[in-house]
Amino acid sequence: MGEIRNAERTRKKILDAAREEFFSKGFSATRIESIATRANVKKQLLYHYFKGKDDIFEAVMDILYSEHQPIALQTPTNPALLAGHRLKVNIDYRLDFQRFTAWEALEDQPKNPQRETIRKHVLQSYVEDIKAKKEVGLVPEDLDPALLTLAITSLTTYPLVFADATKMITGMSPTDKDFQEKWMAFLTQISEKIFQKSAE
Repeated sequence: MGEIRNAERTRKKILDAAREEFFSKGFSATRIESIATRANVKKQLLYHYFKGKDDIFEAVMDILYSEHQPIALQTPTNPALLAGHRLKVNIDYRLDFQRFTAWEALEDQPKNPQRETIRKHVLQSYVEDIKAKKEVGLVPEDLDPALLTLAITSLTTYPLVFADATKMITGMSPTDKDFQEKWMAFLTQISEKIFQKSAE
């Protein structure tokens, strides 16, 4: 029993280290050696648990998606609160994961049709949610639900992914609670201006 617990602890330690490496460096720049060093285990031990880097990456991503995927499907009724909600989801989803999505867009990494399906489902659920709100008069008629979803996604992701640009522009880091509160308030403010037309 003790051996099983030790094996589970070691596997978790490797996956935690791999997660940090992948999220900070991207898939291509991450090396098995760096994962082993961060996990404080011998490189050979990684191959006892995983076939290689691709296998570790798949395990990390499977855990991540199982932890966070359901959160994204819940949305507030008031469309003026959508952007704030999405920002909170992105912050809760871990800032480092948001940055990892930038790596994902820029480099070749193992493709997983199941994860892509989950991700597309989550993003399309936002489009469908805005369509439903539009049908009951909560969203202005002249706004395209897909483009509105893209705009909200951009506004709630860019400041988190491009931390350097955020700091250069605002003087604050996206991990700073003060920045998060101010950006949340700003998103609500501009959302109210966009959606007030349909409320009149």
